[in-house]
Amino acid sequence: MKTFLFQGDSITDASRDDEEIVNAGLGCGYAFFLASEFEKQHQGMLRFINRGDSGDRITDVYARIKEDIINLKPDIMSILIGINDVSHELTMQCGVSPKKFRMIYEMLIDEIKECLPEIRIIIMEPFVLKGTATEKLWTEFYTEVRKMAAISQQVAEKYGFDFVPLQDKFDALSNDKNAGYWSEDGVHPTIAGHHLIKEELQKVLEKYINEF
Repeated sequence: MKTFLFQGDSITDASRDDEEIVNAGLGCGYAFFLASEFEKQHQGMLRFINRGDSGDRITDVYARIKEDIINLKPDIMSILIGINDVSHELTMQCGVSPKKFRMIYEMLIDEIKECLPEIRIIIMEPFVLKGTATEKLWTEFYTEVRKMAAISQQVAEKYGFDFVPLQDKFDALSNDKNAGYWSEDGVHPTIAGHHLIKEELQKVLEKYINEF
């Protein structure tokens, strides 16, 4: 059985626990929705593990690389990171600059590939909506998150990885009147928002069915 690893921040974490049972501890977000739908359609094809950690920036994911990525030996993994690199800087002055974000992201990928040369990595686009956590600094949030999104896509292109765009998907469905339907605070998705992420990630995952 192949292993799929979800990696990222609180959007991926989604109140998961640390249960080690196969397909358990997936939280209540897009990781759970994707795993449950995939298992329904392709029984026993993948083992799903979620190691998203609330509050993480790219530097924190890199700090966990041995325990929460390499030691798990995933065959395929997704990474959704970048919003905290911006929000921590805007609200607490402890974020990660775009230059450092790119540098650490590439270090992360290089080290993973060195230890797991056959791994497939799916890079997901960080996104932001207008909400209680972002509206006071909306221009800054949107501008800086778009920088992280562009870097994420460039990293995916550099290594030949699949990239999952999300901002345009949310923007097309959201406006000032219904943004709260997709995100509770502009950062964390609602159930509907998590389903949107799940659908976009699943489109990419389905490409690999014949390899599992």
